[in-house]
Amino acid sequence: MKALIETRNRRTERVFLVGVELKSRNGLDPGDSLEELAELAATAGGTVVGEGTQKMAAPCAATFIGGGKAEEFALHCRRADVDTVIFDEELSPAQSRNLERTFNCKVLDRTSLILDIFAQRAHTREGKLQIELAQLQHLLPRLTRFWGHLSRQKGGIGMRGGEGETQLETDRRRVQERIARIERDLQVVRRQRSTQRQGRQRNHWALASIVGYTNAGKSTLLNKLTGAAVLAEDRLFATLDPTTRRLRLPTNQNLLLTDTVGFIRKLPHGLVEAFKATLEEVVQADLLVHVVDISHSQAEQQIQSVDAVLKEIGAEGKPTLMVFNKIDQLNGSRDMLTRFLERHPHGVAISATSGEGIISLLAELGSQLRPIRQFMELSVPHDKPGVIARLHEVGQVIERKYNGKTARFKVRIPPHLREEFAPFIVRELQTA
Repeated sequence: MKALIETRNRRTERVFLVGVELKSRNGLDPGDSLEELAELAATAGGTVVGEGTQKMAAPCAATFIGGGKAEEFALHCRRADVDTVIFDEELSPAQSRNLERTFNCKVLDRTSLILDIFAQRAHTREGKLQIELAQLQHLLPRLTRFWGHLSRQKGGIGMRGGEGETQLETDRRRVQERIARIERDLQVVRRQRSTQRQGRQRNHWALASIVGYTNAGKSTLLNKLTGAAVLAEDRLFATLDPTTRRLRLPTNQNLLLTDTVGFIRKLPHGLVEAFKATLEEVVQADLLVHVVDISHSQAEQQIQSVDAVLKEIGAEGKPTLMVFNKIDQLNGSRDMLTRFLERHPHGVAISATSGEGIISLLAELGSQLRPIRQFMELSVPHDKPGVIARLHEVGQVIERKYNGKTARFKVRIPPHLREEFAPFIVRELQTA
């Protein structure tokens, strides 16, 4: 689909932002949300040349911000030669039509902007399908504003028939057909992912999904831990397509680590629905690695936004390891970090860029996944070096003694390998 903010073969679009301070949202600073909206606009390729806010008890049905304030902002936009006005809320189709007439320029809402960014960033066929589905579902009820100049069918009491199918109805039917086709294709994607997941489960490897607010450093962390070459930039939604890599922990455990799409406040529900094929990796994970940008002033609100999305996709309450990233950007003051670590005693403070704290993170990952393994003592004859090598390959050897008639080991092994080592088991041990 055509990008909503166009930057090719023309000057960068000049953007004006509109925020709303509702009485029902006491305690929430609209300035913080507008600041994030400005980052989103920059990510989409626009240049923010101004912003305005409106305090109100409830949104206006016609123009969201009221006719008078809309005219005031429209005058400012004409003087500033603004190309696009972006609202920090989701607008109804009618509000969008009315506002475009008032501003006499393109009007987008937060949902349209996020969808546009996702469309620019998706590279895989799966990602493109998911984005197109969300865009079409968002566009369908808004088709009337694009075809408002076209004829309508005549009809009414006593009328039979009319002028035939209008362009609006033709386009609506085509959009609905395309939506149905994409949904069928995504069902195939889900089946493929399920097959891949079953293949991983046959290896009995634990699965961990990296989740977090956009730009918290998830891709940088995946690259640091696994050597992956995932794009990592200091911008919102730098990567969308999920990447899974194997990580071998110091405990000799194999872990599959998946980097997922970043979350954001006011994430469009339709986008969450469209990305369910991808987000199933989060739902199926044994452990969530929640990466937090601890240097961000809104770290607490970002954690809450991520938790809200996790609840929406059915991943609420899963075992979670809190990872407080970007400690190298705290500028000497670590009071906030101390408070978060007190609240999350198993949390880990790291810098995915410099590598500080990575060893502690790996140790905590091994500790979190340890209950999956069984702790036992084995006695292996010295003339069976293959068994000893296999034990070191698949188990975490805690203690070894080679003196005596047999080699003695205290080891943690995956439950599915118990049968393989059964002839050499001496006794079960208490998990430390």
